[in-house]
Amino acid sequence: MGARLAGSLTVWAQTVPHDVGVRLQFAREQALARARESRQVPAVTVVGMAGSGAAVLAGLTAPWWQRAASVLPLLLLVLGLVAIDHWSARERVMAAADIDAQLLSDNLPPSAYSDPGFAEYLRTAPPQ
Repeated sequence: MGARLAGSLTVWAQTVPHDVGVRLQFAREQALARARESRQVPAVTVVGMAGSGAAVLAGLTAPWWQRAASVLPLLLLVLGLVAIDHWSARERVMAAADIDAQLLSDNLPPSAYSDPGFAEYLRTAPPQ
């Protein structure tokens, strides 16, 4: 299909009046020039905030405080995740310590809980 389309465009291009062909060639050259310019983007781009609150791209000419401010949300996210992990680990340790304290302060020795007969007794014993 692409080959047929290209062939029909080639035939059509030969029947176009001269002034239309010149305008099409000029438009083609302008489009290629714009494409070349758009490919020449600075190697490093930094996202900053404009005065209106809209995000804008800036090159290396941005002040240091704008570049630092663009990294700040990522830094806060990482610190928040580390704090959540620390809190979660602390809660797990505290829960395990609470269970250990209850087992050690009980009247039964800890080995009684692993005895199969004791587990059966707990299942069949009437509630008190």
